[in-house]
Parts: sequence; structure tokens; C-alpha cells
Amino acid sequence: MSAYLDLAEPEPEAATDGVWLTCIECGERFAPFDAIRYTCDDCDGLLEVRYADLPTWDDFGGGSPESGPYGVWRYAAALPFDEGVSLPEGDTPLHYVPGLEEETGVNTLRVKHEGMNPTGSFKDRGMTVGVRVAEKVGVDRLACASTGNTSAALAAYGARGGMETLVLLPDGKVAAGKVAQASLHGARILEVDGNFDACLDIVQNLAERGEAYLLNSLNPFRLEGQKTIGFEIMERFHADEGTYPDRIVLPVGNAGNTAALYKCFRELREAGAIGEDDVPKLTGVQAEGSAPMVEAVEEGTDEVRRWEAVETIATAIRIGNPVNAPKALPGIRETGGTAVAVSDDEITDAQRSLAAEGVGVEPASAASVAGLRKLREEGVVDADEDVVCLTTGHLLKDPDAAYEAGSKPEPVPNDTEAVLRHINDSRSVVETVRRGGSKAADAPLLALIAGGLGLAYLYRKLRSNE
Repeated sequence: MSAYLDLAEPEPEAATDGVWLTCIECGERFAPFDAIRYTCDDCDGLLEVRYADLPTWDDFGGGSPESGPYGVWRYAAALPFDEGVSLPEGDTPLHYVPGLEEETGVNTLRVKHEGMNPTGSFKDRGMTVGVRVAEKVGVDRLACASTGNTSAALAAYGARGGMETLVLLPDGKVAAGKVAQASLHGARILEVDGNFDACLDIVQNLAERGEAYLLNSLNPFRLEGQKTIGFEIMERFHADEGTYPDRIVLPVGNAGNTAALYKCFRELREAGAIGEDDVPKLTGVQAEGSAPMVEAVEEGTDEVRRWEAVETIATAIRIGNPVNAPKALPGIRETGGTAVAVSDDEITDAQRSLAAEGVGVEPASAASVAGLRKLREEGVVDADEDVVCLTTGHLLKDPDAAYEAGSKPEPVPNDTEAVLRHINDSRSVVETVRRGGSKAADAPLLALIAGGLGLAYLYRKLRSNE
């Protein structure tokens, strides 16, 4: 571990109420709220929020997940404030998914569904803290670059805090549901002729000029809210299963959640709340068309090469330059985790499988399950492991992708008897094709007949439509 990711450091004079900022590159320390800063004044390295006193489980709602308060601010003892600009957020479900658990062949599989936050993604956790910091430092204009979810969350929390919100989106690359959210919450939306990384470059330039307060995950206070995902997973999983998960599999875009979870585990270790063997393996998943973190892990490099051209159906992780890589790469390596890239088809298939369990997610969220499947096939994840897959956004974030992945509407006449005939005819043909297909290897003639029945049905439908 880098010396400057070690939390065992004395409280500096710059601290305010036991809170300060430390540069993870050079170790320089700063007061948290005396000036607006996102990176180190000396070396431009990433900053991390540090605390003089790190809490244990007993400091969170009496030490039991069944006792309130609930949500992000349950963990106020591990945050810079006692309360934030809240809607409220957090306390998302840790779903049982028995079908996927059996299919993947792991000992236990649970799904932490962050799509159940107020604006439909995990970003709300970061914004409840980040917008509170904006109030503290006295700014009135917030800004972000976004693939969609950050803009929706910032717009909502900015509106709640009574602040102007500016969001920069890559033109034509953001799902309609997310743009609609930002629009309705009153954000000013600027569509940039470039990708997400170009948008972030512009927002950083605006922030450096003092034109807006940046609330992308480059802002260290954003990650403080997001680390509460880890607290919730660990508390709930232990209460239900009597142990902590062996592995957490999560989608990776800007790598903020990977960095935040790693910080959560380091704080719990330093406080003595968990042992070294209790730390889950952080396992990142990216789309094949946008996988700079996977490339760095596979090649064993300490830096991530920026991908200028990125493309994937998983728009929320369509990012070629993950700014939190210096925090996230050590998190993957120090916990014994790994990273894997999956295809868009594998992502869509995982999205359908989650939906079959009643868990509706956008494509990027399903990357975690797709990654787990691939790692099981490759023998990287063992059958005796207890695993949590993190899903980061709700199905309705990208309704177009959901429609394409799902079953299509079937037109029927305005008549009950006709509807019944359609239902029964369709069921009969589908069952015949299914039986024929399952026996195709041993009975090719039956498979051919089943296929012919299917074609005959389609032909009859076309004729009836005419």
C-alpha cells in the first residue's frame, strides 16, 4: 500500500473538528473547508478526506442494521458532518437472487441495488455530502460532467439546496431518462461535441477559474458519501449470513465506487471493526469497448492509459480516463481482487437475468453480474465464495435499452375471445418449439417440425394482419 493511503497519521494543525485532507501522492495535508480545492496544491495529486477518530460498528445506530437511523447519515460518525442536504438516500436493498446464485455456482450471491436511491443511482450518496460541503464553503453554482446519473443527482440535490446547477453531457451519448431528470430538476444542460472525458476537462477548467463548484468524483467529499455503500453491505450481509462477503463485484467507470469502498474497508480495519481477513476482494468490471482499468490491471501498470475512443451500450461506464484510478488500482490489488472486461451482449444477457429475479437495472449495472459469470467460467472466482454484486442504476434510467433487451408488445384485436385464442396459440407454438429444440440433438426431425410450426404460425399472423 502507498504510504499516503495509510490512515495511521497524526491529526495535523490544519484539521477542523478532526477532519482534514491528505494528498495520496505526496502526503501534504490541508484544512478541509478554508479554500476550494479538488487536488493537491503542491503536486496536483488526488486528495482524500481523513479523520482523527474512526468509528466502529457500535457508533452506527447502536451496532445493528435493524436499529435506526437508516441511510447515508446513519454513518455520520464516519462523515464530515452530522447531516447533509438529504432527500433521503441510502438504505438500499441487498437482494437475494436464488436463480442467479444457483446458475453462477457460488456459495452465496446477493445484489446491492443502488438503483433504489431517490434519483435512481448511487450518485445520490455522494451528492448529499458534496452539496453540504458546497454550502459550507459558500458557493452557489454547482457543476459536473456526466454520462447521465451524476447530472440527475446533482440537479436534484442542487435544487434541494437552492443552488444553480450546470451539467455538461456528451452530445447524443446520454440515455433519455437521465437527461429528463436533470431537465425537470432545473439544471442548465450543455451538450458538448465530445465524449465524457472531454466534458470533464471543461468542467475542471471552469472550476479552476472559480466559475462553479465541481461535484464529479474527483471531489474527495463525493467519495465520502459513496463509501457508505460499503458500510451497508458489510452490516447487512453479516447480520443475514453471519460473515462478511469474500468478494464485491462492481461496474467501473470513473472508478469512484472502487476507491470509496476501498476507503471504507481501510477505515474499518484501522478502527478495529473488521480483521484483515474480513476485507472483501474488490473486483471491477468494464465493458470491452471502454476498459482502461482492466488494461492496467492485466498489464500490471500503476497508471491507466487514457482511451480516446470508447463505446458500449453501458452508457454509465462509457469512460476512457477514470480519474480515481490512483485510488482504485491499489484497492483492487491490495484486497486480492481483479478486473475483467465483458461484451455488450454479455451485459444485456445479465440485465435480462437480473430482471427475471425482479431486479430491474440499467445496462452498466448488469456488468457486475456479467463479470461474475465470466470470472466463474475462468475459475478466478471459486464455488465456495460469498459474493455481492453491486448494481448502480435503475432500469428506468435507460428505458430504450430496457425495451430492446425485453420482450416486445404483441398487437391483438379488441375482443376477449380473440385475445384468448392469441394467448393459447402463442403458448402452444412456443412450447412445441421449446420441446423440439431441447431434443434437437437426438431428434432432428422433431426439431424441424417444431420450427415449421413456428413458421406456420408467423405466416398465419402475417396473413391475419393483412
